[in-house]
Amino acid sequence: MFAGKKVWTQLPVLPAGQLVPLVQEWEAAGIEGVWVPQIFGLPQVTLAAAAAVTSRIKLGSGITLAFTRSPLETACSVIDLDHISDGRAVLGLGSSAQSQIESSFGMSYGKPLAHMREVVQQVRAVIAKGHTGELQRLEGEYATLDLSHFRLTGPARRPAVPIYLPAIFEKACEQAGEIADGLLGHPLWTTQWIHEKVGPHLGAGLERSNRDRSDFDLNLMIFTVINDDRDEAIADARANVAFYTQSPQYLRYFEAIGFGKEAKAIQAAFAQQDYAGMAQSCPDEMVSAITVLGSADDVKTQVIERAAFADSITPVVPQFGMKEDKAATYRKRIADLFF
Repeated sequence: MFAGKKVWTQLPVLPAGQLVPLVQEWEAAGIEGVWVPQIFGLPQVTLAAAAAVTSRIKLGSGITLAFTRSPLETACSVIDLDHISDGRAVLGLGSSAQSQIESSFGMSYGKPLAHMREVVQQVRAVIAKGHTGELQRLEGEYATLDLSHFRLTGPARRPAVPIYLPAIFEKACEQAGEIADGLLGHPLWTTQWIHEKVGPHLGAGLERSNRDRSDFDLNLMIFTVINDDRDEAIADARANVAFYTQSPQYLRYFEAIGFGKEAKAIQAAFAQQDYAGMAQSCPDEMVSAITVLGSADDVKTQVIERAAFADSITPVVPQFGMKEDKAATYRKRIADLFF
């Protein structure tokens, strides 16, 4: 716990000799769970490795790309992870950027809120009843699963696995409150955005599903750089913030928080594959508005303010563009402060 909040961390893909002692150390320190993101590969691979050498911590995909495979495969992968971990799996599902889904993965994006709702419904159905033979056909706009000849070899470890949805905009916060078990807050969120936008819209979604706030987990993923040299901290986080700014889908968000001009410049540089230009277009003020950074005391104060409305937090190293030895140093500082 940190200031009354449960603490998660982000687990990078590492060789087994580094991964095993790291997750065992984190479990011994009392963290709530680990998230593994999907940049390209399926998070359940790394999570299964972590499951085999731990016994208590939760194991979450933060996030699995929801639109790049059949909902049946997504359901089966988390069912397997839940068996391996003896009921510790958490399924984070996200839409990602349309350009990545349609171009890199070659899959249909569609209307992301409607598409996500369909995926969640179908995944839950397979987890709950995939062993019974009664599902028959799951009709959808994006995927129709003919399961009339499909049956799992046995029931899932649990009839329901917790599902978390990420969000950056208001409607996605509402949808998470309506259909998910948790909301994984986007690390691009600023403190002001969380206080002004997230709370009211999450509450609206919970009201539609007739649930209390206590029935739901808001987990804030926070880019965190602990360094007494503030200029160095900003420089170390800059490439990561620029990388996360590349999607045109996020432009409206950056305009709302006062960095629309900068985001346009970063996106224009990305379109030319000018990665140095992306970093140069990302000013100090933008980096420090998004990233919690500074001395350990400064970071503690900022996180307490940012997470006032949250139930749990995930301080993560903004490691895109950062050398592994420096990322490891920052992970150690996060562990010292938060675990």
